[in-house]
Amino acid sequence: MIKTDKGASYLGELGIGLNPGINTFTKEILFDEKIYGTVHLALGQSYKECKGTNQSAIHWDMVKDLRKNSAIYVDDKLIFKNGKYLIK
Repeated sequence: MIKTDKGASYLGELGIGLNPGINTFTKEILFDEKIYGTVHLALGQSYKECKGTNQSAIHWDMVKDLRKNSAIYVDDKLIFKNGKYLIK
């Protein structure tokens, strides 16, 4: 997949799930990517509506559950740990 074209191996989208009303995976990525405590990545095509510039024939969505044994750091600052946001 990542050899499809030049843009296929680049990040086209990044999102952090913020919806506490969805807490179980449904196998419907448009819901699952919004689960509070998940991160959503897509390789390939980015959305122009979101000011993305990467172009590719693919848009490969992935969702990772970060509610256990996880952390997100931004500029060396811990902002998320084990499914909980530490910033307000």
